[in-house]
Amino acid sequence: MTDKDRLVVFEDKKIRRIFHNDEWYFSIIDIIEVLTKSPNPRRYWSDLKMQLTETEGFVQLYGKIVRLKLLASDGKMRETDTANTETVFRIIQSIPSPKAEPFKRWLARVGYERIQEIEDPELATKRTRAIYKAKGYSDGWIEKRMRGIAIREELTDEWDNRGVRIQREYAILTAEISKATFGMTPSEYKEHKGLQKENLRDHMTGLELIFSMLGEAATKEIAVSQNAQGFDENKIAAKTGGKIAGDARLQLEQESGKPIISKENYLNNQPSIDIDTPALDFEDEFE
Repeated sequence: MTDKDRLVVFEDKKIRRIFHNDEWYFSIIDIIEVLTKSPNPRRYWSDLKMQLTETEGFVQLYGKIVRLKLLASDGKMRETDTANTETVFRIIQSIPSPKAEPFKRWLARVGYERIQEIEDPELATKRTRAIYKAKGYSDGWIEKRMRGIAIREELTDEWDNRGVRIQREYAILTAEISKATFGMTPSEYKEHKGLQKENLRDHMTGLELIFSMLGEAATKEIAVSQNAQGFDENKIAAKTGGKIAGDARLQLEQESGKPIISKENYLNNQPSIDIDTPALDFEDEFE
């Protein structure tokens, strides 16, 4: 997944965001839900827009709100009102909430960190490592996870170059790799591990991460060598790449006498910390 579509977390609540015109744009509905706990944040936002327009001269500010496609709860990309950091600050000034000030500080930090990462991309990697370290993961696991993220990005970049640009197609291709590698789709794998909304790869063992990497690295190499174009040809490459990893997994299981696929997860090992979570993988976005 690229920097375009990511989630960040404020007090365990997910805030959708998208990188647009060289800056982050945040889902206004998500922000309102966090600050107000309204059972109907869309209605709250509709009423607030009317209030701002009628009493506070909101017309100029309203022109800065951009409708962009973000991933909805039903797994589809839907247009929603978004705004950059400056505009969001203006909006939340009109929301009576004790969380407004800490949210402003959080939002400012998120935007500032992105500026830093543009100037020095290595900072993004360092921050991700620090997050995993703070959550209690071992150094060895973190190295595997970071390498897996890099391989994943290389694969999705390759898919994009080869005409796979609909995000739902990314999810289908990922599911094909997973099924051929582990005999389960990502959603089935999450159920196997007792996960719900958690990121699947953040709950994989070191060996599970290694075989995930192998499946995706093999898929990329096959797509390149066969010059796969479009969704159908890349689907074939995904199945083939996944099978290579799946065959290797089965051989190791036979030789070692131990299963690679595990029910182990890290739900009970991670402290609750108020920091951004790493970008979610596509298989966690579409289930």
